[in-house]
Amino acid sequence: MTPNRWTLALDSGDLAWPDGARSLVLRARGEADFSGLGAVQAVQGFYPDHARLTARGIDAVVAAEGQYGAALVQIVKSKPETLSLVAEAMARVTPGGVVAVDGQKTEGIESVLKAVRKLLPVDGVLSKSHGKLFWLTRPDTVPQEIADWAAVPALVEDRWITAPGMFSPGGPDAGSELLAALVPQLKGDVADLGAGWGFLAASVLEEQEGIDWLDLIEAEWSALEAARRNVTDPRARLIWDDATTHTHNRRYDAILSNPPFHTDRAADPGLGQAFIAAAARMLKPSGQFFMVANRHLPYEATLKAHFGTAKMLAEIGGYKLYQAGKPKTARRT
Repeated sequence: MTPNRWTLALDSGDLAWPDGARSLVLRARGEADFSGLGAVQAVQGFYPDHARLTARGIDAVVAAEGQYGAALVQIVKSKPETLSLVAEAMARVTPGGVVAVDGQKTEGIESVLKAVRKLLPVDGVLSKSHGKLFWLTRPDTVPQEIADWAAVPALVEDRWITAPGMFSPGGPDAGSELLAALVPQLKGDVADLGAGWGFLAASVLEEQEGIDWLDLIEAEWSALEAARRNVTDPRARLIWDDATTHTHNRRYDAILSNPPFHTDRAADPGLGQAFIAAAARMLKPSGQFFMVANRHLPYEATLKAHFGTAKMLAEIGGYKLYQAGKPKTARRT
């Protein structure tokens, strides 16, 4: 395994981590090695990473608690969210402590470093493996410009609560709007895989009385918390889990999904393909799957592999809407 950049910086002596410090790691990756950082509290709201951290015996939470002697920020693809994480690290670390920020060039680490350098002196930078780690000393007073980076939930279109880092934080995306508008009348138990901040579920529940329950299955804790405020129908059930591995005590009558298709900044059709396979596994033999996707994504073969019937219901504005039935996994079990 390639050592993490902070491990290299610690081993070389370039980065001095406070002895005995309680360390905060924001957006902690499930596979990262934090052994050199002392007593770590890892903050991670993305369920798959959170589960991996917990399985390794690391103290993993969805929100930071108290003050820390040092912090490491693992950046994300959303620059506003990353800058918010830096602001949180500065607020949580006591004066004189270390704040380190790590990320790949493809994630935007250069831009983040530039933004921080405009406001505070940086103590050191390590470039390695197409990425950078930089660190600085938490000053007695944090510049107001950095404090202002802290993201707060926003009200969009006078109705929806969203925040930076969520999918489509500026409002409902066109794909979800298309699926909400064209999905037929549903009955029984329904699931929304990758429910995000809840637009699709809220819209369908408003229009359809035949649904008994609608499970919003979402891996990102902050998005699910926004959905808790956006979806007020009592038939909604919020589930924090990885949609691709979720298990349910009984099969669903219908499943809806506008699946994610990016890993960091790169398109990854494998994510949507995993959602298709999961839907086939979770549906009743008579169940129906409705999915919207960007037109260029290659999902037709995967739908045919997991369902006995699959057809395109519409192609509008760069999106395709699919309906699939006769799940092959359901027939085998």
